[in-house]
Amino acid sequence: MGTVLLVALAAAVAAAVAAGLVRAGRREARAERARLAEEARRQARRSLDAVWAMDDREFERYVADLCRRDGCTDVTRVGGAGDLGADVTGYLPDGRRFVVQCKRYAKHRTVGSRDIQTFNGTARAEHGADVPVFVASCVFTKPAREFAARHRLCLIDVNLLGFWNNGTPLTSFLDLDISRSGTHRKLHPDHD
Repeated sequence: MGTVLLVALAAAVAAAVAAGLVRAGRREARAERARLAEEARRQARRSLDAVWAMDDREFERYVADLCRRDGCTDVTRVGGAGDLGADVTGYLPDGRRFVVQCKRYAKHRTVGSRDIQTFNGTARAEHGADVPVFVASCVFTKPAREFAARHRLCLIDVNLLGFWNNGTPLTSFLDLDISRSGTHRKLHPDHD
């Protein structure tokens, strides 16, 4: 009887120790996830600060480099006077032709519906785009996002640009419902 009681007591102590270790492990895992998320936010912010410091041509080269990184082929930066809204062109990994319009604006600016409408008028008709993509270093207005959704344009604003910069592939953004996602609120010049 004494041996059974001793074995039961040892099992109870072992179970209590194991439960405590599991709880401690979960706390550590939560703390580590929070630390990694905070570090990712800081890293994205640092990299977006670099984006806002770029000039227009550097921004176009940066976008072209992201396209190449994601397996796009025949990627060309064609921006400049008379580009008719095509700053970067190429082919997605699945063979569809894409055309990108880049706007490197200050973070407190917005891209409005007029810019999106102009791009829509040239992307497919002039450049033969299967996938028109508009990339901005700021946010899009609500009317711009709604127009883009109706006309199947891919919009990548400053928020999505941070994800793209940190490894999310371009193809992940192509089917987003842009009219319902994101925000159209301007960032403040001193926003962190």
